[in-house]
Amino acid sequence: MGLEKAKSLLEVTEGNTFLDLIAKQVESMKSEFKVKNLKFMLMNSFATSKDTLEALSKYSDLGTGDDLEFVQNKAPKVTAADFTPASWPAEPSHEWCPPGHGDLYPAMLGSGTLDKLLKNGFKYMFVSNSDNLGATMDLKILTHFARSGAPFMMEVAERTDADKKGGHLAQSKETGGLLLRESAQCPEEDEKAFQDVSKYKFFNTNNLWVDLAALKAQFKKHDGTLPLPVMKNAKTVDPRDKASTKVLQLETAMGAAIQCFDGASALVIPRSRFAPVKTTNDLFALRSDAYVLTKDFRITLAEKRNGIPPDVKLDGMYKFTDAMDKMIPDGPPSLIDCKKIVVEGEVKFAKGVVIKGTVTIKNTSGSCKEVAAGTYEDKTVEL
Repeated sequence: MGLEKAKSLLEVTEGNTFLDLIAKQVESMKSEFKVKNLKFMLMNSFATSKDTLEALSKYSDLGTGDDLEFVQNKAPKVTAADFTPASWPAEPSHEWCPPGHGDLYPAMLGSGTLDKLLKNGFKYMFVSNSDNLGATMDLKILTHFARSGAPFMMEVAERTDADKKGGHLAQSKETGGLLLRESAQCPEEDEKAFQDVSKYKFFNTNNLWVDLAALKAQFKKHDGTLPLPVMKNAKTVDPRDKASTKVLQLETAMGAAIQCFDGASALVIPRSRFAPVKTTNDLFALRSDAYVLTKDFRITLAEKRNGIPPDVKLDGMYKFTDAMDKMIPDGPPSLIDCKKIVVEGEVKFAKGVVIKGTVTIKNTSGSCKEVAAGTYEDKTVEL
């Protein structure tokens, strides 16, 4: 998304950033459940730690320093041509990358966070991405997890066309246990089957429940590691310069840990617990009226959506958030009744645009054109 700061510092709704809403969610849970010692922590990267800690400093009850965060490791980007560590003297920080959110587990161990939590009497951990504002620590789900005796549980949701590229739940032919299959692990010839939502019906929301003692036991069993599959992610060393050196980022996924625990389980959840932002397409939809802010500061799909998000396909020129913001200076159009919106070419939405059904907006003129206020329903608009 071309960000110069943590994604969690992007504004989402009503002047709140992701971090603001998360902090308010935690405060709401402490009040509702009357639990003062509900622990909240962030896994930050080397690039996000300073900014996020500053942003959260106004929420004093969350904690500070090591009580609030641990920092994930960093790994060298590898030159795609010869697999040597990438060099980029113009900006040496571009030579490094986070090794994927699967680093959650070794970062917890290496920082001492896991041992500290166990020493302080914490038994269960709920993990979710900071960009998923539908996910909160739900007492009913926690009770189910605790009573089940499972060492690890993944929240999954039914796949729609909007989710077909995300990792899906599968069953190991060798062990019969559950595993996570990511798109980066899929051969090109199998891509069509991978994206078949009728064949692979459930996707990983990255809402995870972990028994901390069981996690510690797995580290002991595997000599301080977790045997997670490593994936290659093709990039350029400077994310904003497509002519820069082609590199590979080696990453692991935290959901893949489901294959490490005997007796791990999955729980099908409603779509209300899944509202992530991975691309500007997602952010465009999340800022629209297709989503609502609840009293406990969750972002969920509007009831009228019946659990199905609008399918947003923006032109490649809007891959970065700064470009997208220029397209919607007065906010995104109404998407409450939108099935799919496609934007091709450079456009700017006026205030008061309503999209219904499936709408394609095209501008081939080479200069920016305005989408005038009004209702557009099941049509292609040539500007």
